[in-house]
Amino acid sequence: MPVGRELFEKSSMTVAFEPIRAEPAYRKVADALLARITDRTLNPGDRLPSETELARQFGVNRSTVREAMRELQSQGLVGRSRGSKRMAVFVPAHEHIANGVSRALALHDVTAMHVWQALTVIEPQLASLAAHGRSDEDLEAMRSSATEFATMGAERARAVHCVAEFFHRLGSAAHNPVLSLAHQPLLQLLEPALGQMIDRVPQARTRIATAHRQLLWALERGDASEAERWMVKHVRDFRRGFELAGISLTEPIVAVPRAAVLKLSAR
Repeated sequence: MPVGRELFEKSSMTVAFEPIRAEPAYRKVADALLARITDRTLNPGDRLPSETELARQFGVNRSTVREAMRELQSQGLVGRSRGSKRMAVFVPAHEHIANGVSRALALHDVTAMHVWQALTVIEPQLASLAAHGRSDEDLEAMRSSATEFATMGAERARAVHCVAEFFHRLGSAAHNPVLSLAHQPLLQLLEPALGQMIDRVPQARTRIATAHRQLLWALERGDASEAERWMVKHVRDFRRGFELAGISLTEPIVAVPRAAVLKLSAR
């Protein structure tokens, strides 16, 4: 049996190590600023020091600071207010976050079936919470989307947008930012398919409009169980509509930025 040095040399041959990679300086600057934002040392609206001052404090070039700012800006964490030359701390908009998550989900080969299954879990709970937590302003916003959808006739692109807005506004009415943020990327992934389905299935518009009315009725009364029941039915109808339209639920979804959904659904 090998002993001592021979045993050590034999066992160490099975261990492999990755080279240590130096992190770019701009990433370290961005991480340092991000740490101050997330621990609330820097709060939304706070203006950051100038690039020159940050470069001095970090001991780096201004170009390094500028690159760090670009990274944080792409995440919606910093930006310039109108008329200001200085960067300030921002709260990332829900849609900005949702765009990134929907793209990431698509890269993981998420299918319409995966998304639909997630919606069956999230949407009924959102509807139930919205029945308890909605405000008059929330109801008015949902009512506006539902009314526009029901009265717009053959304008398919706008119809898809109104359905999405109804869902987004209902999610906001739950006043639970975790659930609200969770469902928005899923809706973005379903919107293109909805644009393809809505006029291939003759009864689709009527059933969507009916679901909107019933959900609004339940929310107005504060009836959580009825709101949840109708949302379960509504989400189930979406799956049935895709099946009737011949849209595959098992193919990976191609992510489409929210701004491009109207163009796609208009084709």
